[in-house]
Amino acid sequence: MLAYRHAFHAGNHADVLKHATLVAVLQHMNLKDKGYRVIDTHAGAGAYALGGRAAQTRREFDTGINRLWEAAGLPPLVQAYVEQVRLFNGEGLLRQYPGSPLLARQLMRPQDQLRLFELHATDHGLLAGKLRGDAQVEVKPADGFTVLKAQLPPPTRRGLLLMDPSYEIKSDYPRVLAALREALARFAECTVMIWLPQLQLLDAAKLPQRLKAAATGVAPKGWLLARLSVARPRERGFGMLGSWVFVANPPHTLAPALREALPWLAATLAEDEGAAGWACEAG
Repeated sequence: MLAYRHAFHAGNHADVLKHATLVAVLQHMNLKDKGYRVIDTHAGAGAYALGGRAAQTRREFDTGINRLWEAAGLPPLVQAYVEQVRLFNGEGLLRQYPGSPLLARQLMRPQDQLRLFELHATDHGLLAGKLRGDAQVEVKPADGFTVLKAQLPPPTRRGLLLMDPSYEIKSDYPRVLAALREALARFAECTVMIWLPQLQLLDAAKLPQRLKAAATGVAPKGWLLARLSVARPRERGFGMLGSWVFVANPPHTLAPALREALPWLAATLAEDEGAAGWACEAG
């Protein structure tokens, strides 16, 4: 039975990194007229009320999007992301946080498609309700790791595959790696974006290097790996120190934009004194 619900973590530092990168990728894809398909394997509920019980339980958004809301001098990549969150809210106050599905829907054009998969029954119901009747979107209660054969390659041969499972199940680590390999085998030009946590666990520590190895020589446009660290290592090894995003076939503009934004984000979102850290490499 699936227990993870993103509502408890909406708008945190990991969402900032993931969604700022997602906005940058989709805005670059929008520069060409030909349509594309976005496939989100672990779509969640789509949007989250920050005043709701779940978000208020830990208020992780306070050290995430909330720190950016009224900040000055945002780097362009961060500014573009915050503008999308503002557009979703529709007024000056930060009340709702858009997840990946609704950020993607907001950026899509009439020629683009969105395919969303979510196994958690409650979150699937919420997501389907938000997007009911939208002809460009399909929402299915399915394991997103199993749908790649049906979804790739898309008819236009332009696509973004987004994978960000909870990693609460240890098998998510090898399944993400296998899904990257399958996606690139089916559609080598696919842009594949993977979010992964920075944890004091062996599986989490090894996955970034394994993703790089899987994409090297296979993805025609190479790969990018970025890290945003906000907390110091804990004595007992618990808790997320930050997160990573891995992108196969990234836009050529992404690495320079992240290298400009990450030092600013690390300083702005640091939770522990002296914890700020970042990295961005490409191959």
